[in-house]
Amino acid sequence: MQNFFNQIYFGNSIAEYVTAIGIFIVGILIIKILDKIFLRRLKKWAENTETKLDDFLVRGMQRTLIPLLYFISLYAAIKYLNLDKRFEKYFEIASVIIFTFFVLRAVTSIINYLLKAFVDKGGGGEQKQKQIRGISNIISFVIWVLGFVFVLDNLGFRVSAVIAGLGIGGIAIALAAQAVLGDLFSYFVILFDRPFEIGDFITVSDKSGTIEHVGIKTTRIRSLSGEQLIVSNTDLTNSRIHNFKRLEKRRVVFKIGVVYQTSAEKLKEIPEIVKNIIMSEPKAEFNRGHFVLYGDFSLIFEFVYFILDQDYIQYMDTQQKININIYEEFEKQGIQFAYPTQTVYVNKNG
Repeated sequence: MQNFFNQIYFGNSIAEYVTAIGIFIVGILIIKILDKIFLRRLKKWAENTETKLDDFLVRGMQRTLIPLLYFISLYAAIKYLNLDKRFEKYFEIASVIIFTFFVLRAVTSIINYLLKAFVDKGGGGEQKQKQIRGISNIISFVIWVLGFVFVLDNLGFRVSAVIAGLGIGGIAIALAAQAVLGDLFSYFVILFDRPFEIGDFITVSDKSGTIEHVGIKTTRIRSLSGEQLIVSNTDLTNSRIHNFKRLEKRRVVFKIGVVYQTSAEKLKEIPEIVKNIIMSEPKAEFNRGHFVLYGDFSLIFEFVYFILDQDYIQYMDTQQKININIYEEFEKQGIQFAYPTQTVYVNKNG
């Protein structure tokens, strides 16, 4: 029996082949136990938690770690044997490729998960999800290209000249497409910094409208007059943007002028009258009201209040109600609004 295990085939004894097979089988058994017991329990635990991070980690271990462990078991078994130089070389090449593949798949999965989590946290809709998928594809492509170059470099290919050529070509392309790349980087700024979202009402310079679409190069805005404005992303990020969708409350300042013939008692009552009218509106918050100025033809009061709603139509409706109520109340109180007049006094003795 001893002689049987000591027989040599292809540079290894039967005993060494048996040991290599044993290493592989033991590795598979350990991985099976890890998969069927530990990961299965971990998966059930992850399903009962609110966070999605643990679900992602469990899926990542099942898709990447378990297959990689199977390969490591096979690698350990084969490396235990005395291999032919030619076979060993090809096996090392295959090992580098397989190991790089699993690492790159894990990296791209992590990046895609982080991008998706970032969008979900900000309440990304279907349009934002499509944009994220496009960006994920670009990032994945770049990562896989870098991984391919890494594999070539580890296999002994001289890739420095190729990289240098790509670098020079990349600079030339960057100079030729400077405007496009600028809009692309501005798109990333809009995506991650979120100065506005689809559906927000914004004002840029003298243009106002609602954001309809954010593209890689341009953003489309539906203006108040109905037409669609197409603005480059660079122009938007370089401009001062007024985002009215994020307006928590709108400050309103207005002045009222009454005639000089108004009595002092009525002048004292006017701030309280206007205050009560403003406070009667559920969407309005009174701030202040004062007799501020002796005008050329009127006594001027200034009032400040806030509209507790970002909707523009609600703002105009509330302002209209307040203005009408002030007019009606002044009419009841006999308070006259002033308008530009001149009084000429004639001296008869002259």
